Amino acid sequence: MTAVSSPRGPAPAATSPRAAVLAAPAPPAPPAPPRLTGRLRLVLAVLLVAQFMLAVDFSILNVALPAIGDGLGFPLSGLQWVATSFALAAAGFTLFFGRIGDLVGRKRIFVGSLALLGASSLVGGLATSPETLLAARVAQGLATAAATPAGLSLLTTSFPQGPLRQKALGINGALMSAGFTAGAVLGGVLTDLLSWRWAFFVNVPVALVVVAVAPVVIRESRPAVRPRLDLPGALTVTLGLLGLVLGMTQAGEHGWTDPRAVVGLAAGALLLVAFVLVEARVPEPLVPLRVLRRRNVAWGNVIGVIAFATETSLVYLLTLYLQRALDFTPLAAGLSFGVLGAGTVLGGLAAPRVIARTSTRAALVAGGVVQAVATAALLLLGAGTGAAASLALLLPATFVGGVGNMLVIVGFMVTATNGLPDTEQGLATGLASMSQQVGITLGTPIMSAVVTAASAGAATVAAVQHGVAVAVAVNAGLVLLGVAVAVMFLRPRRPGDVAAGEAAA
Repeated sequence: MTAVSSPRGPAPAATSPRAAVLAAPAPPAPPAPPRLTGRLRLVLAVLLVAQFMLAVDFSILNVALPAIGDGLGFPLSGLQWVATSFALAAAGFTLFFGRIGDLVGRKRIFVGSLALLGASSLVGGLATSPETLLAARVAQGLATAAATPAGLSLLTTSFPQGPLRQKALGINGALMSAGFTAGAVLGGVLTDLLSWRWAFFVNVPVALVVVAVAPVVIRESRPAVRPRLDLPGALTVTLGLLGLVLGMTQAGEHGWTDPRAVVGLAAGALLLVAFVLVEARVPEPLVPLRVLRRRNVAWGNVIGVIAFATETSLVYLLTLYLQRALDFTPLAAGLSFGVLGAGTVLGGLAAPRVIARTSTRAALVAGGVVQAVATAALLLLGAGTGAAASLALLLPATFVGGVGNMLVIVGFMVTATNGLPDTEQGLATGLASMSQQVGITLGTPIMSAVVTAASAGAATVAAVQHGVAVAVAVNAGLVLLGVAVAVMFLRPRRPGDVAAGEAAA
């Protein structure tokens, strides 16, 4: 028997609700989580080597300063400029070069800045006068200001938002923080065994390798539409940051009432206010205020400044304690921070897992609490305590504090760059890099100023010990301030929810 067709088409077959459910197509299987390909591993390796070298540069010369002064005839009062000249350039120009990378291409800026770093390191190692060495340090600072945001932008645009990016940022943060510690150790070893000049020369072969490999493995990254350069905004923010850094440096050396410190801090603050006014009026601002209105960007960067300022300045405080109270040599003091470096590496590797299982805010809060408790434990150190007893407290406390600090740093990096399109990653990473550089640069002068005020400028063991204790307490308080910021101003979203939610924030 043949079926009779309706004029409107074949009659639908009668089906039960159960049959309809069984016949419905199965929902698509969730996509497999992205994995690191061979090319991405190579990209990550190149970027991490460069970022590690940049981090080492911040601390590698600290132990070598007396030897540099003897070798080149630096006056004692002028030695600070070996570090300050680098810090001024690195902190002041980071945001500016981050936008330049958006204009001309981040890979081009990254490769060019690494070439400049290699060349300036060679000049610094061969320097025969203070003027030549300071010029080389300024060039190294400018190279760092350009390479850091460009490298971070290449990392965030090479790895998709989610677990892969979190893992890359975690490893990057771990190696970056370990680089600060490695710089102190490496600087002491090279200065004692060879010469302070090798603290410069060590950069040259690494820079050559990165410059040779990076153009082959890294793809260019830039916005589809090139923004115009906001020159008034660039000038005001750069000069404002230079004023703040210079003022803080002078306060750390001469106290908060020093006229140069007051003028620098006041000028820096006024220029930054002018920068905000400029950005509200120009058609294509360097930092669109709408981006700063995002909670994750604005408050994430505040937490980032605190995280970098507290941990790097704690190394300075403990160096004072070890060398002045326990009479450690510079090399022995540097080696003591190897445990701190191990803690930061562990924290950087653990941070992506903590974030994936909880949230970025949970990682920020937990890491900050752990860091604050470990820092506060250092208040139990005493001037009369023997070296063995002091190290029995100092080493585990710095290890645990390093783990906590790295949870905060990775949480900050994820928070400050999540939820933004690739076209704004140069801006986001420029802001994050600026927060990093400003925190590193300002932390030590702030704590130095606290020590100077608490010790009334005296250099006795008891006075230095008291000054260090007060500064350690301030340091722990600042860490808790970062925890409070995270609790009050960041929403408890998981990383995967940020992209959808922050657009409405």
